[in-house]
Amino acid sequence: MHPRTTDVVGNPLGWLDSHARRREEAGLRRVVRPRTPDGRTPGNPPHEDPAHPLDLASNDYLGLSRHPEVIEGGVRALRTWGAGSTGSRLVTGTTTLHGDLENALAHHTGFASALVFASGYAANLGVLTALTGPDDLIVSDERNHASLVDACRLSRARVLVIPHADVEAVDNALAERSWQHAVVVTDSVFSADGDLAPLAALHAVTRAHGALLVVDEAHSLGVVGPGGRGALADVGLAGEPDVIATVTLSKALGSQGGAVLGPPAVRAHLIDTARTFIFDTGLAPACAGAALAAVEILTSTPDLADDVRRHARRLAALTGAPRPAGAVVSVVLGEPERAVQAAEICRAHGVAVGCFRPPTVPPGTSRLRVAARADLTETDLAQAAGAFAAALGTLPPGVPGPPGTPR
Repeated sequence: MHPRTTDVVGNPLGWLDSHARRREEAGLRRVVRPRTPDGRTPGNPPHEDPAHPLDLASNDYLGLSRHPEVIEGGVRALRTWGAGSTGSRLVTGTTTLHGDLENALAHHTGFASALVFASGYAANLGVLTALTGPDDLIVSDERNHASLVDACRLSRARVLVIPHADVEAVDNALAERSWQHAVVVTDSVFSADGDLAPLAALHAVTRAHGALLVVDEAHSLGVVGPGGRGALADVGLAGEPDVIATVTLSKALGSQGGAVLGPPAVRAHLIDTARTFIFDTGLAPACAGAALAAVEILTSTPDLADDVRRHARRLAALTGAPRPAGAVVSVVLGEPERAVQAAEICRAHGVAVGCFRPPTVPPGTSRLRVAARADLTETDLAQAAGAFAAALGTLPPGVPGPPGTPR
């Protein structure tokens, strides 16, 4: 039976039950876990959910989401501008605060200009759909984030998905010259694997072919490069005329929102053509105020980026994972059930970690995704060591290492 055939005549959603059963059998059901302000999951027995769990699951890489100055930046904006932005950026949704944030982001990352969107997802959709069309080519890494995958699908351009971090494949794709404009798009730090794209080599190839390089810096802003300026700044590519970056404000900056960074002409073009900018409600002022405060902290405290990278290396050593490029430590375990079991054992020991399963990662590579933070203490790391020892030590033998070949 086709998976979407109705199970009961007249019930167009009857297929959902059988679909849910198949996902349950494959270990792929997702659960939404509400948390209280102290990080607990309401209703869980104390032995399954300690009073103060250690958060190694979130993307709050610098621990800024609860920083007093970041909170005050959001509160001050809330009192000044109100709860919502009241409209799209082109109508009433742009405040002077949005402009201040854009200037701060551009200055910190080394780009000429920035344009803030309501989310990082919207920024990725906006930039690729505005810069490409039916006569163009997008070359996309196979492990790019879902927002980039969706942007490629919506662009109407021809899309070539190439093996992970394969510069030669990019070169070959661009050499066809069956395109009017071409864009190479990649994450800088990949969100599930934690590895770094070969940005310098990719840029050399794109420049040689007259193409554009678009890099999602979501997991490198605040973590990679001098003072957390990002992976592009680390290899000297920030501000190059054929390089565009996207960032999110919801990870290292502890707030919400996204931005596109690049030449002023790109900013002007996006204002005119990016549908996720034109038709979406502008970023809430409180989020803009909090993000601006976070950028100011990052600029004045550049050692934060060093701290999070050092803690990530410690966590990788505790789990036997590969050395991470940023904050993301990827502990590949194999089948979904193994990853779920390990994550639950960690939780029982007071440590929350991410549990990534297909389709987020390739079949056979379900994993724990452990996220380091700059504000971890020696006590935190000792607690993590105990949890990992319990979780990984109870798994059956034969736990695979990181995936050796691209999917």
